[in-house]
Amino acid sequence: MSHIKIPNTKYNVNSLFVDRWSPRAFSEKSISTEDLMSMFEAASWAASAMNDQPWRYIAAQKENTESFNQLVDCLNPANQIWAKNAAVLIISGMSTIYSSNQKPNGGAMHDLGLANQNLILQAQSKNIYSHIMGGFDKEKATSLFNSDGTIVAHCMIALSYLGDPELLDETLKQRELTGRSRRPIEDFVTML
Repeated sequence: MSHIKIPNTKYNVNSLFVDRWSPRAFSEKSISTEDLMSMFEAASWAASAMNDQPWRYIAAQKENTESFNQLVDCLNPANQIWAKNAAVLIISGMSTIYSSNQKPNGGAMHDLGLANQNLILQAQSKNIYSHIMGGFDKEKATSLFNSDGTIVAHCMIALSYLGDPELLDETLKQRELTGRSRRPIEDFVTML
């Protein structure tokens, strides 16, 4: 795929990693329930401390208007502008205690991150793009889990096929059409 968002890498890595980026321009094409469930299946195979699998998800497909709008309402206004056009919205949360002993799970956020990465890479393998968002009402989103307070929302994820950046406002369009960069590996790896 040739696209301004696809970088040249210094070392050879699987294209799944470098093809992944976070668009805001989404197609109107829906995501099948089977494809969506394959993403949650991939998430389920993430590593986790004590195999506790603390991740929890609430998902709504756009065609389920009432449920979808409930998730849109959790987003901050800047994210609502473009995320309302996604095919699927997800609240990504985690159980903060181990199910086996009810003790605090200090690694739950790490484990959720692994599950989210599995989910979005499975999506990417189907040419479905993801955009993870931290700009949302965490209390409102957490309340949708209907838990005893031990499950908390951590981020939201928009999933969709790529759309036309020309449909975005000028600021978002510029962000969509700007290349990506990463820190040099030497900035974050120390070889001993």
